[in-house]
Amino acid sequence: MPGKQKLEEVVIVGAGPVGLTTAVSLTLSGIPVRLFEAQNELPTDLRASSFHPPTLDLLSRFHIVDDLIAQGLPAPSWQFRDRETGPVATFEMSLLKGDTEHPFRLQCEQWKLARILKALFEKLGGRIEFGARVADVSQDDTSATIELGGERKGEKIRGRYIIAADGAYSVLRNAVRIPFEGFTYPELFLIVSTSHRFEDDLPDLSNINYISDPNEWLIMMHVPQFWRVNIPVSADGDQQYYLSDENVQAMLRRVFHREAAYEIGHRSLYAVHQKVAQVFRSGRVILVGDSAHLNNPIGGMGMNGGIHDSFNLTEKLVRIFGGEGDELLDQYDRQRRTVTNEAVQQQTIRNHKILSERDPAVRKASLDELRRTAEDPVLAREYLLKTSMIASLRRAASIQ
Repeated sequence: MPGKQKLEEVVIVGAGPVGLTTAVSLTLSGIPVRLFEAQNELPTDLRASSFHPPTLDLLSRFHIVDDLIAQGLPAPSWQFRDRETGPVATFEMSLLKGDTEHPFRLQCEQWKLARILKALFEKLGGRIEFGARVADVSQDDTSATIELGGERKGEKIRGRYIIAADGAYSVLRNAVRIPFEGFTYPELFLIVSTSHRFEDDLPDLSNINYISDPNEWLIMMHVPQFWRVNIPVSADGDQQYYLSDENVQAMLRRVFHREAAYEIGHRSLYAVHQKVAQVFRSGRVILVGDSAHLNNPIGGMGMNGGIHDSFNLTEKLVRIFGGEGDELLDQYDRQRRTVTNEAVQQQTIRNHKILSERDPAVRKASLDELRRTAEDPVLAREYLLKTSMIASLRRAASIQ
């Protein structure tokens, strides 16, 4: 069992990329942490897979980005496409050379980052306490305490602060009764991975493609060894059929027709939400990542936004442990919740509308505007500052 409890510890619940980023950042700053994870090991399923430039800039503080790039696939550009006619707007990331040390998006599964961060955390002397399910949380003027369930039922762990990095269905967010406001899309998202080389079949295909269609829009993302294809399906349909070989093969043949069967690496269905917590802090319990906000995957802003939360929060906790006041946590709330609502939510909702638009005139106008934007270097750079999340980081920094 762990040694004597220290009130100066920060307790982190959730060992995904955001929780691990927070644990490493605090540990490097000399602040002791305990990190709890409900699962028995780090997951390796398909979740986020696209790192934006400023996220790589932030992670470079850990000296791990070269390792991450070596395991990923840099994307120097990304596209909006029309399913019938091909590329509509190609955005060249090189336009951001003066704004970031990493003027590209990196296609790399988030579990690879989690694995790298786990190794670094352990090298720094930390460890993840797996199989530790949180049942409740309480707090007073000087500390907060989680109570565990499961095999460790009744065990209590006290810390100066509790960081909720426990995901979309956050036990901690629910325990402190923070409303999670927003909506759930009426469709499910079917995601399938295949080793087929679509880049040999579809002209001018980028590594990142958002493909508009009035009947069946889709997202195509290239990661090492796989293409990930994401297509919406009706939430009222037969979910077993959606995941069946018959349906998955038919779906991929609509992307590119071939007689031979596609080799399938992974398939899953998930609901998609646009939700933001009413506040990101309740006393000594602080929300980060999916526990604080959820958005659709069009634009790759979910995991990136969570990592941005982490760095913002840990910088403030370092100052608090150095003697400054808890009001810095209110500034964290103002900064990160504001940009989540203003930038991330609005951009991802706009992206979904562009791809799924059925009105021919509205659809044409949206795609024409994207084309004009991509063809003008000044407009394209401004658009990239927003979609790469550089602008939202600058906006957050301006909020007092």
